[in-house]
Amino acid sequence: MHSLNLVIIRNSLGQVGFTVIVIVLASAAIEAVLYVALKVILKNKYALPVMLLAPAAVGLIMLVVYPVFYEFKIAFSNMSLRHFKNPSYGLGRGWDNLKLIFTQPVLKQVMFFPLLLRTILWTAIQISFHVSLGLGLAILLNRPMKLRGLYRTILIIPWAIPQVIAALTWRGEFQYQYGFINIMLRDIGLAAIQWKSDPFWNFVAMNITNIWLGVPFMMIILLGGLQSISSEYYEAAEIDGASGWDRFKSITLPMLSPVMAPAVILGTIWTFNNFNIPFFINENELETSDILVTALFRAAFQYNRYGFAAAFAFVIFLVLFIFAVLYMRATGGLKGVYEK
Repeated sequence: MHSLNLVIIRNSLGQVGFTVIVIVLASAAIEAVLYVALKVILKNKYALPVMLLAPAAVGLIMLVVYPVFYEFKIAFSNMSLRHFKNPSYGLGRGWDNLKLIFTQPVLKQVMFFPLLLRTILWTAIQISFHVSLGLGLAILLNRPMKLRGLYRTILIIPWAIPQVIAALTWRGEFQYQYGFINIMLRDIGLAAIQWKSDPFWNFVAMNITNIWLGVPFMMIILLGGLQSISSEYYEAAEIDGASGWDRFKSITLPMLSPVMAPAVILGTIWTFNNFNIPFFINENELETSDILVTALFRAAFQYNRYGFAAAFAFVIFLVLFIFAVLYMRATGGLKGVYEK
């Protein structure tokens, strides 16, 4: 077993090394061609910036642009495990996939709209806690205090831990017999909770885990926004007799909105598309705990409905795009940018 593991590790490192060498050689070839074409032949004054940007542009095209267009193509097909090698393409196939999303179960039982409502509920709960707790902690840390740097470091640890590791750790804590949470509940005389098999408590467990992970990010963003607000505004308001709530409502929130609006947009998109926490906490694969992205993963890689899943992915993108546009219009989060 030990020798087998060594062989696997050696082969994996060899593949990684080969990939790195190919990337380096390809980048060098691109740079050489651009140097000869732009610098030597055309004498273009923008040769250096183009050469510096070219490898990143090629990487984006290969890793982002091409997969998106390929997925768009797959969305208009009947590709599945049965029709993997020779799928048929056409507008009719795309329309069929779109109809299936809204008229048939996305997985085995759950339909699209209950899944969408659960995803919206999940996102709303998360953003509410992230913003409220993050803002509260940011306000506390924005005050002069001893060991403030230590407190900031401790509070940022949950966000600094790799998400998969944190999710698997929390999943262990939700174990019925040996999980720390149920041990604490028993010690205080309460009944243990079936965190993994009960649909309601499994959804609660997902939310607890992601709140713990997401609050530090929002706290750091809002703390930076609070530190950019001049203390002169608060001093003038205090002289005028404004209460603490009045100062918060009339100074802190309005001046924090240019920072808060993009942070909420990012947080919403990340939470809406958060795969790791719902997938790993939902160890028993309860459909009652799935959100859109985990259902998308199961449809694609467990049920092998590739064409359906590709169309499903674009529906999720459209939902997020509409929300982002409406939110930015309602809050004016980009007003200071496009007015300049």
